[in-house]
Amino acid sequence: MQVLDFPFLQLSFKLHNLEHATMFLHLVVFAGFTLCAELIHPFQTLSGVVGMLVASVFCQELFLLHFHSADHVGLEGHYHWLLQLIVFVSVMAALAATCCQTSLPAALVLSISVVFQGCWFMNMGFFLWVPRFVPKGCVVHYVEGTNDTMLGAVTCQSSEADFRARALANLQFSWILSGILIFTGCTCLKFAVKCIPRDLPIEYEQLHSRGADVPIVINDFKDAHP
Repeated sequence: MQVLDFPFLQLSFKLHNLEHATMFLHLVVFAGFTLCAELIHPFQTLSGVVGMLVASVFCQELFLLHFHSADHVGLEGHYHWLLQLIVFVSVMAALAATCCQTSLPAALVLSISVVFQGCWFMNMGFFLWVPRFVPKGCVVHYVEGTNDTMLGAVTCQSSEADFRARALANLQFSWILSGILIFTGCTCLKFAVKCIPRDLPIEYEQLHSRGADVPIVINDFKDAHP
């Protein structure tokens, strides 16, 4: 399919491949600008612009996923709809992290959503394009029969099989999110042990930091007054 119409340049691209490449184009723009800002200018000066570019990456991804040229229907459409939910959360978290740059919850939600995107992409790759992992009662059809063969859409043979496959996708969504949250919670608990809450009174923080010195003082007192 000829997408770009130039008189002396004949380029034939598959439209959905061009859309996928455009998603990565915005990621390259963000990464390049961030690297230049880190090397040339103080990062704090341009942190707002970097945050805006992060949000634009996810906005463009959500836009191209929602208005995709390939009609994702059936089970494949359900997987892509769940993916749009994750990307939408990434957009909101990126905007919140840009407006509140010192907010740990906003940065944490953004990080979790990005990891969730990567895990969901891998999950889609297995359950939509690897025949042995396709849900029971559903089959993968080849879109093209030429040498450049690619796997196409998944179709279910009955409404019951389609309902079961969608329910399985919902469970996978919840299980992956639960795994990420468990890992995040354990990591936060590990680092929280080493931190002193900043909302405590100064006197309490001083006692907390000097708590380890109390046994030493008691021993010295006993030695001085046997």
